[in-house]
Amino acid sequence: MSEAKGTVPVATISALGLTQIIGYGTLYYSFSILAPGMAKDLGMSLEQVFGVFSASLFVGGLSAPIIGKQMDRIGAATVLTIGSMLSALTLALCAWSPSIVVFALAVVLIEVASGMVQYQAAFAALVESDPKTASRSITYLTLIGGFASTIFWPISAALMGYLTWREIYLAFAALNLFVCMPLHLWMARKGRAAVAAGTKRAREHVVGAVSPERRRGAMIVVSAAFAILGFTLASILAHMVPMLGDLGLGTAAVVVGSLFGPAQVLSRLINMIFGTRLSPPILAVIAAALMVVGIIILGVSGSWLPGAVAFAICLGLGSGINSIAQGSLPLYLFGSDGYGTITGKMAAARLALGAAAPFAFAAAMQSLGIGLSLFATAALGVVGMAAFASLAMTTRRGLVAAE
Repeated sequence: MSEAKGTVPVATISALGLTQIIGYGTLYYSFSILAPGMAKDLGMSLEQVFGVFSASLFVGGLSAPIIGKQMDRIGAATVLTIGSMLSALTLALCAWSPSIVVFALAVVLIEVASGMVQYQAAFAALVESDPKTASRSITYLTLIGGFASTIFWPISAALMGYLTWREIYLAFAALNLFVCMPLHLWMARKGRAAVAAGTKRAREHVVGAVSPERRRGAMIVVSAAFAILGFTLASILAHMVPMLGDLGLGTAAVVVGSLFGPAQVLSRLINMIFGTRLSPPILAVIAAALMVVGIIILGVSGSWLPGAVAFAICLGLGSGINSIAQGSLPLYLFGSDGYGTITGKMAAARLALGAAAPFAFAAAMQSLGIGLSLFATAALGVVGMAAFASLAMTTRRGLVAAE
């Protein structure tokens, strides 16, 4: 893989892979590990700390369309650069926070910064770099980024034995400032140099499969489908380990839950090797189907260990493919023009709805029980799967008619 025209931009993917691991690890995955220390230090309950986090996810969703428009206006790599600096500043603000109010404000700002440095922006940067190879590049990037939780969960837990959560956040701020920001700045300068040299003009445009007159309807369907699947996944992930314990798996719940991350990476590796002939709409259908099947298996099997293992693996496989579809499906349907704006609108619906998922699923488990809650969540996932299937059939008919 070289940087020549028509090939995957390996240097860009490598740089983004490192920054995605750091971005997700420091801004997202570490929070659940550090939350108990935050709660104790600030005199809050753990539920209140996670309530602040959920509110920040909602605000982050509202900011996503604005961030997406800026990507199209000034370039995704420039947004990534600014986002890295903002990530460092907000982590430092959170580490300093002398009160609950400042802490809550800092957590909200961290989530806004996250929208500028995580997958939404990284996918746009790959489209900006070379739309023709962006779908493959997104697959490679998600394969690397999938190791964020595997790396930063144990790192955060280990550091808690030596440092306070405030000191850890200061260290994480340094990673964003001194590792991520220079790499993003290099990408931004490289992109400007390519434009100045006239080497980027020939590879700047990809035409979407959806005709202009059907664009609005397709946008609504795909945004709703991703939001529904995001809600489904967030509902389960927020309660996975304690839910498995309540089902009767005991100490095995942690082991079963840990299978989710490797399954995500495995699905991306399989797709990278064998999935090149599958269109993004079909990938989205497969992702939804795997998540739904996994949830149904757990609902049926209950405390049966093999069933729980199958659930965690299916959910991880589906989640891994879904991450790829979030980047490749908008490019396939709507093309490269305005990609940042389009994905920003989709992210807004997905993040805003996903923010309510942990509370909604917790309430459902209390009133309906775990089994019925799982089946209700699976039914919701079927709706998302049906929406993706309708897109797959519609675009296929359109492509056949155009031939």
